[in-house]
Order: sequence, then C-alpha cells, then structure tokens
Amino acid sequence: MTHNPHHHPGTDLLLAYAAGTLSEAPSLLVATHLALCPRCRAEVAGMEAIGGALLSDADPGTPVSAGLLSNVLARLDGPPLAEAPRRRSMAPGPTPVLPEPLRSYIGGDIDRVRWRRTIPGLHEADISCSGGSVRMMRIRPGMGMPQHTHHGDEFTLVLQGGFTDASGHFLRGDFAATDPSVDHRPVADEDGDCICLAFTDAPLRLTGRFMRWLNPFMRA
Repeated sequence: MTHNPHHHPGTDLLLAYAAGTLSEAPSLLVATHLALCPRCRAEVAGMEAIGGALLSDADPGTPVSAGLLSNVLARLDGPPLAEAPRRRSMAPGPTPVLPEPLRSYIGGDIDRVRWRRTIPGLHEADISCSGGSVRMMRIRPGMGMPQHTHHGDEFTLVLQGGFTDASGHFLRGDFAATDPSVDHRPVADEDGDCICLAFTDAPLRLTGRFMRWLNPFMRA
C-alpha cells in the first residue's frame, strides 16, 4: 500500500531547495523526499514558477527586493499547481526501494548498498556528498537508537519500514528535521528493518546515562 507522507521539510528548506541555494548533501534528502511526496513536489513547482515569474518581471539591473520571499509565500497560500500527468507504463515493474536521485548515488537499488555494521543491530553506508555527511542506516526491528541531541541540523528520511520518537511516527517518505533543541531516542517499528537516509552537518551528542562517554568518538 502506498503511503502518502505526513511529515515534510519546512517551507524555508523547500524554498532554499527551489532557489538552488541548498548544498548537495541536504539537497539529496529533499530531492529524494520529493520523489515520494506529491504534495511537496507541487509546492516546490509552485515556488519555482512564482519565483521565476517575479524575477522575470523585475528590471535586470535592480537588486532582488527584501520582499521577494514574502511575495512568494503569499502567493503560495493559493491553490497548489497541478502536477503534470504521468504516462502510464504498459508493464510496470516492482517499485524500487530507493527512488531517484538516491538510486544514482548508490548505483542501483537497495541490493547495491555496501553496508557496514557499526553497533549490534545497526548497519550504515556512507554516501559521498559535499556540504555535510549523508549516510544510509538499516536498523533492526524494534531497536532503539541511543538517546541523543545534535550540535547542528539532522534530517532523516524514511525509505522502508518506520520509526517512532517523541515527535511522532515516521513511515516511508516521511521527513524528520531536528536541531540542538531536540533530545530524542528513535525506535524502529517491529514489523521489519527500518531503512533511512540521514544528513548531519555536525556530530551528534549522546545524552543517555551510559553512552555519554562515547561523545569524544562521535563524528558527523
């Protein structure tokens, strides 16, 4: 059954993506979320269309006004742009676990991922990107991650299975954004491996009673 995501990137993050000002690492997570989320695809298409129209109407010699962002946000309060109709495939194959553009970074679907075990029940695979650290994580059913907060931003996108933390339940396509104000312990669902794509721009900080001593060894 197809899951329509309930957790999305914030408007400021989508605007930065639409404007092309987001670095490669977080852009990969946003773009992969867009592949799974019709609502955000339409929202970004609207941002791009409205931003392009505003800029095309402006005098090329005039700097972009400070009110451009406000104008775009105001116009986005209207009905979303309709998505372009998709061509029907005569013989659809199985839906890949990894959508584009992530699949191109991996060189194939989930079976091409080269996992390494980090702790019992958790396997990771690094993805080469500029502008931050991106990794895939495969978490065994029912496993709780160590309690932690963040020195910077962390974005997590669910690709398969799901997890729960204090902010809610996240399934395929759902996007979680956390920062130093969040201290949480995600727990994978019991019905199968949870596979996520995660971005960080600074090391995590473990906050659990027995895990804090590992903080000097943490990486982004």
